[in-house]
Amino acid sequence: MALALGCLAVGPGLAPGYVLSYDMVFVPRPATNDAMFGLAGGFPRQVPSDAVVAGLAAVLPADLVQKLVLLAVFVLAGAGAARLVRERGTAVRIAAAVAYVWNPYVAERLLLGHWALLLGYAGLPWVLHASTGVTARRGFAGLVRALVPAAVGGFAAWDVSALVAAGGALGGHGRRHRTRAALLTALALAGVALPWLVPALLGSGRASSDPAGVDLFAARADTPFGAFGSLLSLGGIWNAEVVPAGFGSLPTAGGRLVLSVLAIAGFAVLLRRSADPRLRGLAVSAAVGFVIACAGITGPARAALRGLVGLWPGFGVLRDAQVYIAPLALLEAVGLAFLVAELLGRAYPALAALVAVAPVALLPTLAWGAAGNLRAVHYPADWAAARAIINADPAPGRVLDLPWGGYRRYAWNHDRTVLDPLPRVLDRQVVWDDGLRVGNRALAAEAPAARRAQALLRGRGPLAPALAGSGYRYVVLERVGDPEENALAGRLDGARIVLSGRHLTVFQLGSPAPPPGPASTDVAPVAGADILALLLILWSMSIYATSLGGTPRVPASREPPTCAS
Repeated sequence: MALALGCLAVGPGLAPGYVLSYDMVFVPRPATNDAMFGLAGGFPRQVPSDAVVAGLAAVLPADLVQKLVLLAVFVLAGAGAARLVRERGTAVRIAAAVAYVWNPYVAERLLLGHWALLLGYAGLPWVLHASTGVTARRGFAGLVRALVPAAVGGFAAWDVSALVAAGGALGGHGRRHRTRAALLTALALAGVALPWLVPALLGSGRASSDPAGVDLFAARADTPFGAFGSLLSLGGIWNAEVVPAGFGSLPTAGGRLVLSVLAIAGFAVLLRRSADPRLRGLAVSAAVGFVIACAGITGPARAALRGLVGLWPGFGVLRDAQVYIAPLALLEAVGLAFLVAELLGRAYPALAALVAVAPVALLPTLAWGAAGNLRAVHYPADWAAARAIINADPAPGRVLDLPWGGYRRYAWNHDRTVLDPLPRVLDRQVVWDDGLRVGNRALAAEAPAARRAQALLRGRGPLAPALAGSGYRYVVLERVGDPEENALAGRLDGARIVLSGRHLTVFQLGSPAPPPGPASTDVAPVAGADILALLLILWSMSIYATSLGGTPRVPASREPPTCAS
């Protein structure tokens, strides 16, 4: 069922080619560069997800890798939600799976291109299950295995997984074992976070996040019921362009809000009836996540968030606080499955079926690639030509990506907004505008190299000598209809044009000087962190492979009932 829903949701994106939407950027033959491992100086938000994709793309076509990843989100999420209610029959399991994979949170994050976050979301049911048995050696290994989707997804995926793991560990054990459970959970979380955590800490003195992002990325009303009601309905995302068509209409939004309230009420009844420790943990995680999500829409809490974001770029994930309603989505899925079980038990099969299919009926525009918004496209030949020219050049030097702005609207991508793919195409370090923009408001760049490049661009006069003196070998000017394109090309007078295509112009500068300041994070500690995380995951897999029982279970005399009991 989950696979079928995944195929229905991705729809035309399953055709040959690449689905490019906001942060979802997959490219042919992904480059291997410093940014992939968090060594380029900016905050490592794409670590290690880009490296994992590049590794898979070395053995499979990159567009096939994207399709497998997107379908894996639905399969893993649906199977995990169904497992939490596995004692109550096929219909109840299907209801849980449908509710968890087909909701506004999944739809909006999919359109926003947050596939790595959705991997962490898909792993939440497995993390919840594993975190309640973490006090033993095999239980610790099981939690590490459950955190693999979060480990692949990186920073934001890890955050929501940590929220659920902490709730499960503290809510699922007696007072005597909570300290041990908390310590082992923290160890597992820290272990899988090493690939992005170490470069983030080493580079924290150079990268910075603009606190104004808290205002730009706060949850907003995408239904008639305000930001609070939208969050309760599992919506509330800050970007109006990724709200599924029709979701904000009164009938659809009203039906979705009623469904969410009924699901939460069902979960509350189940929580009173059941001694399952996973329910307590999920209730705590969902409550804390909802409070965080609401923080950005209240004055005093928003001021505190601004302070945190300005303190360390790692707190930047808090500005997009709607991320943290992910545990609430799992709670609502379990609660809805309980309602279906109750209706079936009281001999109301038709009403039970209606409740089970309600998530799909109330969000029909997630189907067929979110009403055709997720379509597969092919990169123009200019991209491969630029990669071949720049990667073949033995001379050192960085690449400046112009026009200045991180997101593009390409005609060949049906004018859909997407993060510039160039940094993932070239083996060299690409300096680009990593300061996000919402409407007419832009945030300051985060990486030091981006801030220095921005200062050069704001000046007047020829750019070529200044860029060569700052360590640049190439400038790539993308033809995206920006009014500054001709002016930028004029300021590069003296640079040699090595590619003049319909979509890209590549300028080659003279022999570049060494870049000013520290260009990257130290390789040795980052490589060591990557190896330790990989060894930890492989060890957890080996424990599973050599164990007859698989996932650890509580002894029969003390085993808690399942979530649907």
